[in-house]
Amino acid sequence: MTDPRPLAWPPAPIRTERLVLREAEGRDRAAVIELFTSPEVNAYLGGPRPRAELERTVPEVPGRRPGFFVVELDGTTIGTIQLDPHAPEHPGHRRLAAGETELGYLFLPQAWGHGYATEACAAALDWFADALPGAPVVLYTQTANAPSMRLAAKLGFTELERFEAYDAEQWFGIWSSATQPG
Repeated sequence: MTDPRPLAWPPAPIRTERLVLREAEGRDRAAVIELFTSPEVNAYLGGPRPRAELERTVPEVPGRRPGFFVVELDGTTIGTIQLDPHAPEHPGHRRLAAGETELGYLFLPQAWGHGYATEACAAALDWFADALPGAPVVLYTQTANAPSMRLAAKLGFTELERFEAYDAEQWFGIWSSATQPG
């Protein structure tokens, strides 16, 4: 069932203590290509994509759609946050009833280990909670991806199930502003 309340897009830039979450612009294209070609970033996502393919296929303004945020630190793109429609045809995505919006995030390796993903994802979830109060958000990650497992816990996601897909154990969790403290 689709939520009948539309998301107002694009929102005004979201500012946190250190970051800005904003709509994508043409200047973000190189960073988006870097995210998808990085072996480190894609270690748990099926591996990097070929740069030549992405140079041909990534639009001039990447990710221009509701729910796609560029994460900026001091004017430099360091990652992306996606609050996208849950893809039920994706292997393992059989829990559509749990929620129709899925949180995804990618950060460049040089941004790892500074708490930026936690700060940016928390800000995006707060924005989502204001836009669609009480609507749940789901998250998938491989259990072997320890940083993503820690992030899910920090953000307040609750485990719903574990299952096998892509030759690895997957973790599936849910978040809702209705179940968050304070």
